Amino acid sequence: MLNWMLVFVPIAIVLEFVSPERHLLVFLAAALAIVPLAGWLGRATEQLAERSGEGVGGLLNATFGNATELIIALSAMRAGLHDVVKASVAGSIVGNILLVLGAAMLAGGLRHREQLFNASAARSQATLLTLAAIALILPAAYNAVVAPRVPHGLQALSLYISLVLLLVYGLFLVYSLITHKNLFAGDPGAVHDPHQAPDWSTGKALLVLAAATVMIAWISEILVAAIEPSARQLGLSNLFVGVFIVAILGNAAEHSSAISAAMKNRMDLSLAIAIGSSVQVALFVAPVLVLASYLISATPMDLAFSSGLVLSMLLAVLITGQVAGDGRSDWLKGVQLLAVYLILGLAYFFTPDVTVS
Repeated sequence: MLNWMLVFVPIAIVLEFVSPERHLLVFLAAALAIVPLAGWLGRATEQLAERSGEGVGGLLNATFGNATELIIALSAMRAGLHDVVKASVAGSIVGNILLVLGAAMLAGGLRHREQLFNASAARSQATLLTLAAIALILPAAYNAVVAPRVPHGLQALSLYISLVLLLVYGLFLVYSLITHKNLFAGDPGAVHDPHQAPDWSTGKALLVLAAATVMIAWISEILVAAIEPSARQLGLSNLFVGVFIVAILGNAAEHSSAISAAMKNRMDLSLAIAIGSSVQVALFVAPVLVLASYLISATPMDLAFSSGLVLSMLLAVLITGQVAGDGRSDWLKGVQLLAVYLILGLAYFFTPDVTVS
């Protein structure tokens, strides 16, 4: 459906080489180019997921869907835009559990009166998000209270918290894929579309996956270079661009996959994609970015997010735990999640440009 937007891929590349000073035009072309590329990346992972079940399929989709987010963040970090990196990480966490899950519940609820999913699996992932929120609140508090007296303590604290989060994420993979994989296997009685069997070979899916990832990396470099001048030209803050625009682009693959799964009444897969993606960003992507910053950035990145970003993530985690805790979803729950996302968007839209690092 979005294949026609692939025309923006060569347009963005040509504009970058011919008119690099036209930052807004370059930014818009690159942003539009990433959407269909992320869609192809999501389709390729869906094809692989069909062979591996709901739990592994959701993990695959979240992992390769977050490849876009990670590539954009690494490009921004290499450019020294730590504020954009932190904003995009926070925006990805919030966007996946409010926008992606909300849209999936709304779309699925409009087609099916009520949908069921494994509440135990959903609660385990919501608990991991709460753990991630705690891990991000403490560096922010440390930065406000202790860091002025111990300048280098924040970097060390962020590094060790990152290692703990990576360890927890590794243990969660063992939990969800080995010891308790039955919780994430989905409902064996769910009605599946007979036409959803994989129609790509594994080789074709992997080839599309690799090609989409390479192209996303290239376009992301173009996009990141145009972020700051475009934001100034549009009168938007870097904070709003990072939390919403960059994060929405980075989550494009999850959007289509989670909504498609929900409309097919596969809510276990939809939640595995949406909530699982936020868990992965919080427990894997953010720590990896901290570790990578020691190699590719002049200044190492810390985990001291601004109070506004921490509050946004905490509120998103709280309402997601409420919505996903009873094992059922309907269209109203989707509306509630989308309403919170819209309210946060309005708050950030009217927030002046400030440094968030």
